[in-house]
Amino acid sequence: MTVLIVGGSGFLGAELVRQAAAAGPRTAATYATRPGSGREVAWHALDLRDPGSAETVVAEVSPRVVINASSGGADWAVTAEGAVRLAMAAVESGSRLVHVSSDAVFSGARVHYDESCLPDPVTPYGAAKAAAETGVLLVHPDAVVARTSLIIGDGQSVHERAVHELAAGVRTGVLFTDDIRCPVHVADLAAALMELASGDARGIHHLGGSEALSRHELGVLIARRDGLDDSRLPTGLRADSGLPGALDVRLDSRATQRKLCTTLRGGRHFLTPAA
Repeated sequence: MTVLIVGGSGFLGAELVRQAAAAGPRTAATYATRPGSGREVAWHALDLRDPGSAETVVAEVSPRVVINASSGGADWAVTAEGAVRLAMAAVESGSRLVHVSSDAVFSGARVHYDESCLPDPVTPYGAAKAAAETGVLLVHPDAVVARTSLIIGDGQSVHERAVHELAAGVRTGVLFTDDIRCPVHVADLAAALMELASGDARGIHHLGGSEALSRHELGVLIARRDGLDDSRLPTGLRADSGLPGALDVRLDSRATQRKLCTTLRGGRHFLTPAA
């Protein structure tokens, strides 16, 4: 069996590549600017904005499973249109597809969101992700769409780097106390995605961590794990900032969790130093 990781040189993609290669399947991965470091991986350049690029790569690799972990931000051509092109290529090749989506598809109006909740995005990024979900499931009805939240690692994520820079005083800004999400560890997320890819799951699944935390609470946990002075982390209210985006979005992942062997740990669990 061949697994194709789209966006394999990114943060989540690199962990997916690592786990896939360790599990034994033949692993291929794509990159937008430069390949990752996995030695046992076949790397392919892929520009999701190019109408023919996805079809060419998928046809060349002929994967059993495609996992789309690409990150195009609010770039509609990548995040929305590119995801649909990839889904069409997966259908053409007879490949299973797992598409990684985001809690940004929700406005926060109802706070708690399970898999039955319809997207109501309030940002361009959320709108692109919501459009991708709709398009992917339209052209590939057997696909998995896996929504997740803030992805944390062991120091490598953008959220962790921001905390270090704020604590060192080399970055301006604040950590919001009213901006709440369900952060997940990248290793847990990748393992859960691999589980969904290897089974017969289809449709919408939620893969958030089991605990809701504000950006500031998350920052404090990161600082304490890494031996930083958490009192140096500036606080503020997103509601007063004028920045667009949802305030409180809590993915209810219990239905998906019951189907998985992988435990989606909460932030206080995976960010607490081992005794």
